[in-house]
Amino acid sequence: MQSSSPELRSLRGVGPAAEERLRRLGINRPLDLLFLLPQRYEDRTRLTPLGALRAGQRVVVEGVIAVADVAYRGRRSLLVRISDRTGQLTLRFFHFSRTQQNSLSAGTRLRCFGEVRAGPLGPEMVHPEYRALQPGQAVPLEERLTPVYPTVEGLPQFRLRDLTDQALNRWLDTLPDALPAGEIARTGLPPLREALQFVHRPPVGADLHLLASGRHPCQRRLALEEMLAHHLGLRQIRERARAERAIALPATQTAAATLRERFVQRLGFELTAGQQAALADIDTDLAAAHPMMRLVQGDVGCGKTVVAAAAALVTIAHGQQVAVMAPTELLAEQHRNTFQRWFEPLGITVVWLSGSLRKKAREQAYAAAADGSAQLLVGTHALFQSGLAYRSLALVIVDEQHRFGVHQRLQLMDKGASDMVRPHQLVMTATPIPRTLAMTLYADLDTSIIRELPPGRQPVTTIALPERRRPEVVARVRDACRGGAQAYWVCPLIEESDHLESQAAEPAAAALAEALPGLRIGLIHGRMSSTEKERVMKAFVAGQLDLLVATTVIEVGVDVPSASLMIIENAERLGLSQLHQLRGRVGRGTDASVCVLLYRSPLAEMARARLEVLRATNDGFEVAQRDLELRGPGEVLGTRQTGLMQLRVADLVRDADLAPAVQRIARELLATASPAVEELRQRWIGAGDRYGAV
Repeated sequence: MQSSSPELRSLRGVGPAAEERLRRLGINRPLDLLFLLPQRYEDRTRLTPLGALRAGQRVVVEGVIAVADVAYRGRRSLLVRISDRTGQLTLRFFHFSRTQQNSLSAGTRLRCFGEVRAGPLGPEMVHPEYRALQPGQAVPLEERLTPVYPTVEGLPQFRLRDLTDQALNRWLDTLPDALPAGEIARTGLPPLREALQFVHRPPVGADLHLLASGRHPCQRRLALEEMLAHHLGLRQIRERARAERAIALPATQTAAATLRERFVQRLGFELTAGQQAALADIDTDLAAAHPMMRLVQGDVGCGKTVVAAAAALVTIAHGQQVAVMAPTELLAEQHRNTFQRWFEPLGITVVWLSGSLRKKAREQAYAAAADGSAQLLVGTHALFQSGLAYRSLALVIVDEQHRFGVHQRLQLMDKGASDMVRPHQLVMTATPIPRTLAMTLYADLDTSIIRELPPGRQPVTTIALPERRRPEVVARVRDACRGGAQAYWVCPLIEESDHLESQAAEPAAAALAEALPGLRIGLIHGRMSSTEKERVMKAFVAGQLDLLVATTVIEVGVDVPSASLMIIENAERLGLSQLHQLRGRVGRGTDASVCVLLYRSPLAEMARARLEVLRATNDGFEVAQRDLELRGPGEVLGTRQTGLMQLRVADLVRDADLAPAVQRIARELLATASPAVEELRQRWIGAGDRYGAV
């Protein structure tokens, strides 16, 4: 967008208060309103007879008030009965004034809009929008579908519709199309102005189902542009990184080579070909005098952490510091324990840093980071908090990359920046992502893939069973644990809530303890302190517990080779990626392992297909590809809006087929130094975004 765009207060009806609310929506200039896209649509273009109403519909109706009374059954409410020649409808108001009550008198004709629900007196609407019609007055219906916008308190929908009307009328025709004309024609999608006009004001007859799915060509035209803007932002990060300086850390230097050799010898196993190839890529990057920006993708259990450790040792051998960041305390604690086990015998100091540390321990960690005595720091987001300074941070390792936003990675990178020298960056993910999607998501990163598992690892047998067979499953757990095995029992929930998770896991643990007397049962969930979680996990790792009842906090990172049985309750509620990650907690040793997916009948078609995929394959890359084919709602990434990209219209899974066009257009715009790059960034990301100032 152009810097000469008029100020918001040039819009009719916008004063200081409305301007502040618009800015909270990311609207800083009138043109931004064109890219405040509707979340959904309502059809107010036709009247529905009262006799044809069905629960769940959102419709426009008209009728004459037959009776209006205040009822006191349970909760005081105003009940207004309207009728037409086909039937009746009750309007229910819990909040109403005396004036409103007096205006809703018998004989008044009303036009209403709202959602129909089944009530005690038949169909009803609760707090519908309504207007009184004068006798004989013919009020035309809407000529277009009605958009519903994201908003903030104090900005009602009718105000936003009026403001977007003003923006469409005054500025749409001046908006340049940032995509090359030839590329627009090649995609078969409509021009920008046509797409914006349509999504803001869909005409009568527009396919509501197609719009609701996000697959209308006009929505896809905007999704293409939004994905392109983010892709360009990431590409710019990469190009700027290549122009910056970093400390060259050659693995061939004697101290580095010796330290790594000692480490590998102590492991007691050979690195796989995939691990060696990934390490060769990393060594090449570290030896360069500009920052490495590399992603290591690999299925659960493929040995990414060993590769990261080998890279860390090279850095430490050069007298520099390394920071390892994980998204949760549980995973960070696992890394701390692993690195301590590997590194402390080599004389390397590993320091722990998390938000839950007490003041004295945190101060000691900060001092060790500042004076350099902490050679490797492991922790959560606490690694980039203000007040923490590193003496010489030269390598940042980020695990489970998709859980972090690009900004969080950059904050940690900034911690190591000094004298125009920036740290190298290695990020890892155990969520395999198909190549086309990865090239869009991680355009700022070079990619290495580890496909094979270490020798001796057994594939996990996956079984799906209805919940009614729970007693058989409990008996199987009893027999397995009495035979010396260990097991997980996972209790997920629909909502992401630690409080609700603990409510789900605790009764399950109690019921299992009653059903399995004699077994040692532990419990772990998100509301426990890190100390409590660590105590339980240590007991499980040490074999002091037979069965661990847990929430999905154990999804990644937990490594207990002797655990060979996994039970997942309500498996039909989880996405493929999360189920595959949970399954990856077993099969980490040499014993045959089993994952039981308990589900509630009847299974929806999509849930049945998901469970069938898991029964058919253990390959995470195949799981990810099938996830795309099934078009689950963002399950490849866990959520529709990842921390990496906050998207308004695009869905990186649904719109994955646009990725080749995104990459092709990006190459053309960057090669020609097109001003459209900045135009797109301003439109979709914003002038203040870190993509533009790395």
